[in-house]
Amino acid sequence: MYQRPDMITPGIDAQGNPIDPKKMQEHFEDFYEDIYEELSKFGELESLNVCDNLADHMIGNVYVQFREEEQAAAALRALQGRFYSGRPIIVDFSPVTDFREATCRQYEENSCNRGGYCNFMHVKQIGRELRRRLYRGWRGGRSRSPSPKRRDRRERDRGGGDRERDRYREKNRGGDRERSGERRGRDRDRSSPPVRESSEERRAKIEMWNREREEKAVPEEEKRDEE
Repeated sequence: MYQRPDMITPGIDAQGNPIDPKKMQEHFEDFYEDIYEELSKFGELESLNVCDNLADHMIGNVYVQFREEEQAAAALRALQGRFYSGRPIIVDFSPVTDFREATCRQYEENSCNRGGYCNFMHVKQIGRELRRRLYRGWRGGRSRSPSPKRRDRRERDRGGGDRERDRYREKNRGGDRERSGERRGRDRDRSSPPVRESSEERRAKIEMWNREREEKAVPEEEKRDEE
């Protein structure tokens, strides 16, 4: 999605002229801010990573992580079929759950010997000023635990529909917990070993069976005598 000015040769434009690194950074930050503002319409962004790799399967890739899965799904639906800078946007869910694990640590230390063809993400960085302006209280593009004030403000800003949805989910979760508890109880009943009887109880039960058998046998003998 991101088209580097030096797509063909690093540091050189399409006409073969050297590119000022500051101009390249400005070009990238304009792109980053544009994408951030568009994606933030769908929800709170935890991170937005743009690949600086040169390999065909990674060049220009943009990875965004939303706070909620529903927000990511809404962005996916909205971006399908759209274009950016005259090129179609190819959007899909990523199997990566922790972008830090997919990032090249050597690149961050300026020591990656694979260059732009490394298979780990070479995340292009934005300047401090832009990061401060976009994330406002977020450190390094990754979210921190929100403060109580921020949490309260977010709850107040959310619409009534969202609150109803949360209450519905909480109610369903409670029902699931109750049903799960019932299932566990039934499983325990089925799996519990039978209680072992004492000797006295077994003797009493045997005597009761004998009496019942004798009482049942007496009427049958009287019936045969009458015949």
